[in-house]
Amino acid sequence: MIQSIVHIALVVKDYDEAIEFYTRKLHFHVIEDIYQPEQDKRWVVISPPGSVGTTILLARASKPEQEPFVGNQTGNRVFLFLNTDDFWRDYHDMVAKGIEFVREPKEQDYGIVAVFKDLYGNLWDLLQMNPDHPIAKRIS
Repeated sequence: MIQSIVHIALVVKDYDEAIEFYTRKLHFHVIEDIYQPEQDKRWVVISPPGSVGTTILLARASKPEQEPFVGNQTGNRVFLFLNTDDFWRDYHDMVAKGIEFVREPKEQDYGIVAVFKDLYGNLWDLLQMNPDHPIAKRIS
């Protein structure tokens, strides 16, 4: 059996401001941006550069009960984990672009990590895993 997680939905306030943030500040690519008139929404899929795995589906909050979850889908825990091949390059680039880091870089057993906020306040790990980490072996 072969299965994989294809998309993770990220609830956003506005498609265009989310696309701008992720493409300009994090260098993500827009994979799909398709208007769905029957539902008055868009199917917007983004991905980090060079990634061939799971993508992010930007899902605009379309109901009042969804709005409080914009920026806090996981109760203020780290929600997404952005692995990089060069932590310091990406960290310095993100700082220069005004990304707010709420936990400074730290060496861990599994690699180096820092926590940042996206435009809505969701917490992300920026990390570079050690080459011998089991996950690093799967994605290299």
